[in-house]
Amino acid sequence: MTNASLISRIAPPGRRAPLLAAGAATVTVGLWASAFVAIRSAGAAYSPGALALGRLLAGALVLGVVCVVRGEGLPPRGAWRGIAISGLLWFGFYMVALNWGEQQVDAGTAALVVNIGPILIALLGARLLGDAMPPRLLAGMAVSFAGAVAVGLSMSGGGGSSVLGVVLCLLAAVAYAAGVVAQKPALGHASSLQVTTFGCLIGAVVCLPFAGRLVHDAAAAPLGATLDMVYLGVFPTALAFTTWGYALARTSASRMGATTYAVPALVVLMSWLVLDEVPGPLTLAGGALCLAGVAVSRSRPRRSPASGSGSASVSSGVAGASVADAVAGPVTVSAAAPAPDPTASAAASAGAGTPSGLGGPEPATAGETGSRAEQA
Repeated sequence: MTNASLISRIAPPGRRAPLLAAGAATVTVGLWASAFVAIRSAGAAYSPGALALGRLLAGALVLGVVCVVRGEGLPPRGAWRGIAISGLLWFGFYMVALNWGEQQVDAGTAALVVNIGPILIALLGARLLGDAMPPRLLAGMAVSFAGAVAVGLSMSGGGGSSVLGVVLCLLAAVAYAAGVVAQKPALGHASSLQVTTFGCLIGAVVCLPFAGRLVHDAAAAPLGATLDMVYLGVFPTALAFTTWGYALARTSASRMGATTYAVPALVVLMSWLVLDEVPGPLTLAGGALCLAGVAVSRSRPRRSPASGSGSASVSSGVAGASVADAVAGPVTVSAAAPAPDPTASAAASAGAGTPSGLGGPEPATAGETGSRAEQA
């Protein structure tokens, strides 16, 4: 028996799926945090619209190649509405509005306004998708939001904030929330790769009016800024949005939105390691609050011992049987059968003269086997 088959028998798919979804969400958050570091370099040489178009073109190119290699076709008809809305609002409008808005406001104001996005996702998800809003989720989001604001204020350069910048950041947050909520139903009809690829293509089409500006900026931009723009398209867009879709298809939009509150904390860490920006006490405290809020929002309440004792016993028995099956191989019914009863043996001997339909005693059904195991 190979290691893969052994793992597949010991860890059933129902247990592996949450771990894979959590890993995909972790990859997404890490790459989106790295995007803020890359935008600092690329944003100095490219205008907001040109940067968004260049990023989306690079991402669409990579995703298109992957789709061709994997033989992915067009998404089903039921997925196109969500793909179109998320491509228009999230891939297209959001990226331009956020790039433009962050040039008009200081970091503290941007953090305060943009980070209402996960809160809007929770509200829209509850209204349109029927997502639950447990107290732990709301409390965790409140803690993370406070941490995100603290990080933004601590890293602010003290610049002014224009009304236009605040409005752009607010519109970006609304577009982000609406795009996520629209994308969730589409993932029930199409794969994450399909949803991300065609959403990115639609976003690139929306940003085509900035093509002339992109050509102009690329001619004068340093090589480092252009490479940063390509990086934004390949990793924080193509890869991160695909892993995001994979995780979103397996959890609620509200929980995924709350997970993105880990981004500010990771931005602080990456800025420290890559840009030598040593964080102050307020920055570190804000980052810790972001991570603590994410942990609270994704935690689940423990079951009371009275209500969970019966199910725990059954689960432990099933788990033990699974491990035994994986190590020792299939177990026959006779090995698990109880000791023979003399009375039952006599009755069986008396009725042996009546053959069954196949010329012998009928085998025990699955329900009868389970009953005997319970009696034992």
